[in-house]
Amino acid sequence: MTNSRPWIPYLLILPSVAFLALLFVVPLVQTIWLAVSDNGAPSLANAERMVTDINFTRSVKNTFLLTIAVVPVQIALALAMGTMVAKVGRGRETILWIWTIPLGISDLAAGLVWLSILQNTGYLNSLLFGLGIISRQASWLSYQTPVALFLAIAVAEIWRGTAIVMIIIVAGLNQVPKEFKEAAEIFGAGPWTRFWRITLPLIRPALQSALILRTVLAFEVFAVVYALGGRNFPVLVGEAYSWQNQNQNYSVAAAYAVLIMIISLAATLIYLKALKVDPERLP
Repeated sequence: MTNSRPWIPYLLILPSVAFLALLFVVPLVQTIWLAVSDNGAPSLANAERMVTDINFTRSVKNTFLLTIAVVPVQIALALAMGTMVAKVGRGRETILWIWTIPLGISDLAAGLVWLSILQNTGYLNSLLFGLGIISRQASWLSYQTPVALFLAIAVAEIWRGTAIVMIIIVAGLNQVPKEFKEAAEIFGAGPWTRFWRITLPLIRPALQSALILRTVLAFEVFAVVYALGGRNFPVLVGEAYSWQNQNQNYSVAAAYAVLIMIISLAATLIYLKALKVDPERLP
């Protein structure tokens, strides 16, 4: 039927293409033009104003440091949690449900949860004071304690975002044939050898997807940082938000958005090159 009517497949995908063009391509083009234009003419004035912003260097540094600190820990935790779940028989669904609870919490709500724990009158200070470990309330989220603020944001992000990585890793682990592990055991391979030589290579597609997704989301972090640190810990998305809502300068905010997109695309290309996936290994 499709041989006599070759236009049918194109007609079937037309609604999805139109949807993507309307809600993604058009806003993307408008944002890029807003970032590289001034008074309707091409210009780099917005990019120059962004780069000379007092918080630009700090926001780039903080965003990259947070990504470098959070993503590897999340991948390692997700691998450990996924491996543990794969060995569990009864109660596996319950464990997965408990571990994925953070997915049901919005970014801002997760930030507020950790704010209630780490603020001056929060649960952590109350516990430490009650145990006699501290004599007065400690400030964890102040600009005067940048290291503690960074660690607090990193811990909150790890708690919030590890679940999505774990789900991808578990999906990859479920596709590893048991026969491979059984054969390795017969030939005397230990647990670490089986994990390094069999499991990791076979879950490379899932690992690649998890790294790309989590790195892109790390570059776009905002709500948790805003809840815990505010302007004391500037990040790229936070600066875009400030330029748009506080300064009412949509062009510079668009320049920040384009920069974030370029960084995310660059990271994606690096992962695609570094973790090449053979077509035969794809599910």
